[in-house]
Amino acid sequence: MKSHARSLLTLAPLALLAVGAALLAGQQEAPKPETADDGIIRTGITRVNMLFTVTDKRGRFVTDLNRGDFTIFENKKPQAIKEFTAETDLPLRLAILIDTSGSVSDRFHFQQEAASNFINGVMRDQDKAIVVSFDTAAELAADLTGDTRVLEKAVKNLRPGGGTALYDAIFFACKEKLMLDQPMYKFRRAMVVLSDGDDNQSQHSRDQALEMAQRADTVIYTISTNISHVETEGDKVMRYFADQTGGASFFPFQANDLNQSFENIANELRHQYNLFYAPEPLNNDGQYHHVLIKVRNRKDLIVRARKGYYARRPT
Repeated sequence: MKSHARSLLTLAPLALLAVGAALLAGQQEAPKPETADDGIIRTGITRVNMLFTVTDKRGRFVTDLNRGDFTIFENKKPQAIKEFTAETDLPLRLAILIDTSGSVSDRFHFQQEAASNFINGVMRDQDKAIVVSFDTAAELAADLTGDTRVLEKAVKNLRPGGGTALYDAIFFACKEKLMLDQPMYKFRRAMVVLSDGDDNQSQHSRDQALEMAQRADTVIYTISTNISHVETEGDKVMRYFADQTGGASFFPFQANDLNQSFENIANELRHQYNLFYAPEPLNNDGQYHHVLIKVRNRKDLIVRARKGYYARRPT
C-alpha cells in the first residue's frame, strides 16, 4: 500500500477574493478530504448522500416512488431532502474482494468464474472497478479501471493459499482506492466481498474496517463461501458489514449457486434511489451521526440504506 503525497497550492490574493465571492454567491464546491494525524480521511460534511434500495416484504424491488414518498431523519431529527433521483445512473466505483485463503480452495474455481461473469454483466462504459485478493495480506490484483478484460484476467490469475485478512482488505480498498474520486457524491461506491468471513490475519479490527467503508460512502454486499448449512461467526461478520452499510448478504449453499448471488447484486445496483440533504443542525463534531429513511404511510415496504455517517473532526 502506498500513501499519496499531497502538494500544497498557494493562492494569490485575487484568487482568494474570487473564491470568497463564489461562496457568497452560493456556488459552494464539495470539500476535499483531509488526512488527520491518525491517518483517517475525514470530509467536511455540508451535504449527505444516501444511496438506498426499497423492496416489499417478498424482496421485490419497488421503483415507482418519488421524492414526496420519503422522510429522512438524522439523530431522530427530520431533514429536508434537497435532491432526489430514482434508479440513479451515477457512474459506479466497484471493489471486488476475493478471499484467496486456503479455506476456500475447494470451491475457488467457482468463485473465479462467477466473479468474471459479474464483472462482464454489471460494468458499463462510465464504470470502473478494482480487484483485491486477500489471504495472509490484502493485495491489489487490478487497479481502478473500466477495462473488463483487465479485471477478468486479474480474477483468473488468483491462486488460493494462506490465512484471511478480510478487515485489512476492506480498509485498504476503501481508503486507498474508492475515496480517490472526488467529489464523493458524483459516484456510487459498492463493494462485493466473497469470503467465509473468518478473519485471522488483519491488523485492523472489524469496526475499523466498517468505519472506513462508511467514510468512503461504500455499500457492501457479501457472499458467504460457507456451505456447511450451519451459521458461523464468519457468516455473522459478513451479515454485519452488509447491514451496516445498506447492502445485502447472500449465502449460497452450493458453489454453482454463486452466479445467482452475483446476478442478484447486479440487479440491485440497477434499482436504487439516491438523495441528498444538508444536515440541520450542521455539526462537524467528528462523531457518528445516525440516519434513518422511511417511506411515508407504507409499513409494507423496507428501506435498506447505510445507518449513518461520520462528520468532520472539529478544528
